[in-house]
Amino acid sequence: MSDLPHSLRLYRQESLAPGPRLLVLGAVHGNETCGTRAIERAIRSFERGERDLLRGSVTFVPVTNPLAYRRGTRIGDRNLNRNLRPKEITADFEDRVGNVLCRLLGEHDVLLDLHSFTAPAVPFVMVGGTDPQSIEWRFARTLGPQRFVTGWMEVYEAGVARRRREGKQLDDPGLLDAGYGVGTTEYMRSRGGYGVTLECGQHDDPEAIEVATRAIDNALDFLGLSDRRKRAKVEAAEAETVVATAPAAEVLRLTEVVDREHAADSFVGEWSSFSPVTAGRVVARRHDGREIRAASAGCILFPSRLAMPGHEWFYFARRES
Repeated sequence: MSDLPHSLRLYRQESLAPGPRLLVLGAVHGNETCGTRAIERAIRSFERGERDLLRGSVTFVPVTNPLAYRRGTRIGDRNLNRNLRPKEITADFEDRVGNVLCRLLGEHDVLLDLHSFTAPAVPFVMVGGTDPQSIEWRFARTLGPQRFVTGWMEVYEAGVARRRREGKQLDDPGLLDAGYGVGTTEYMRSRGGYGVTLECGQHDDPEAIEVATRAIDNALDFLGLSDRRKRAKVEAAEAETVVATAPAAEVLRLTEVVDREHAADSFVGEWSSFSPVTAGRVVARRHDGREIRAASAGCILFPSRLAMPGHEWFYFARRES
C-alpha cells in the first residue's frame, strides 16, 4: 500500500442560523505551519465551549497538503498553490488534493489562507482587485497586518505573455500557462466568493502563530460568526491600545516579474522582500553582464537565490500608499 496520505482532516462548526461560510486553510505549503498551530487553537476554543458560532459556518483545514507537511517541505510533488483547478486525470498528489480543495472552495463564501515566509519581514496580506471599498479589501483590513500586496494575477499573466513573445523553451510548461498562476484565492474568486492570503511572518517565528490566531479571531468577528462574549471585558481593555498603536496601511502593487535566464545570473547586493529600490538602481546582473535596473522607485518582492533558469526570480512592486 502506498505511504501517501489518503485523506484531509477537516473540522466544521455549523450554526443553526444561516450566515456566511468561512474556510480557513493551513499548511498549503508543508513547511508553513503557523496557520496549522493557530487553527488547532481555534478548534480547541470551540471544543472547550470558549467560543460559539452565532450564524453561518466555519471549516478549518489544519493541514491542506499532508504530503508536504509530513516531509516538512514546501511542496509534495509540486506547488499546490499553482494551477489549482479540478482535474479529471490526476497526475500527482497535489492534483488529488486540488480536486478536494476546489470542491471545498466552491462550498464556501470566504477564504482565509494562512502562510509564512523564509526571511524575516513584516506580515502582509495578498489581496485582489483595485477597489479599496470592496468586501475583500474590507475583510483584509480587519485581519491585523497593515501591509497589503496586490496585482498578482495581472503581473503573472504579463510574465506569461512576455515568455510567449520571446519564444522561451522552458522545462516547466506551466510558466507559459496563465492559468498556472491560479491558487486558492484566485479559484475562490472564480467561484463567486472572496478571499485573501495572509503571510503571517517568518516560518520559525512564534509571533507568526499569534498573527495567524488574531487573524482567525478577526475574520470570525468581521463576518459576524463568532460569539466572544466570554472575553469581551479583556478585549475592551485592549482596544484603546490597539487603536493607539495601529500602523498606517501600506499598499504595494506588483509591477513586473523578472525570470532567471541562466544559472550564473546574480543579484547585485543582498535583497529580501520589501527591500526598497530607487529608480535606475542596479538590482541584478545577467551572466553576460547585462544589468537589470529598477524602472521606478519601489521595492523588491520574493527574491529567490535558488530560482532555476527559466523560472521566476524576483518581482518589482511600487508603493501606492
